[in-house]
Amino acid sequence: MSPPLIETARLRLRPLTPGDVDDLHRLWLEPGVRRHLWDGEMVTRERVVSAVEESAATFESRGHGLWAVTPAAGEALIGFCGFWFFRELPQLELLYGVAPAHWNRGFATEAARAVLKYGFEELAFERIEASTDAANAASARVLEKAGMSFRKRELTDGLDTLYYAVTREAFRRRGVRFSRQSSVETKN
Repeated sequence: MSPPLIETARLRLRPLTPGDVDDLHRLWLEPGVRRHLWDGEMVTRERVVSAVEESAATFESRGHGLWAVTPAAGEALIGFCGFWFFRELPQLELLYGVAPAHWNRGFATEAARAVLKYGFEELAFERIEASTDAANAASARVLEKAGMSFRKRELTDGLDTLYYAVTREAFRRRGVRFSRQSSVETKN
């Protein structure tokens, strides 16, 4: 099965490739991204290579992973979005990030909605979860605008964490709609 391409009105999401490693590494080292995504850790290039390889393997075995987010009319990576396993007992969650130069334009919300739609319509997920640092108010707004609801707040690995979730039915009821231009393509 070939990894899916997702297109929205303004964005193109394609599975991460080894060619994205340097751009993704730069993004993950951005202080504003690193603070909340990696809890301030300086991520090595090798760790990014490993994440891209793991994403490719997960696409192959499960049909999902991390997508590179690019403008619809361009190739430059401006972010990433997808499903990733977290915690000791692996929990699949929505994960996303956008380069600071592209913040406050709705790109993270647009990408998150598209990936949620893919998860419900193409992967038949019944429920999708996500979490964010409590201090990351912008990320909490993205989750809410994408159609997710606050579930709980708790300390996780010593961090004040907000948890969100949405069911397939709630996603549909909330009326999160996409233009007919939005699509999910599978390229062979």
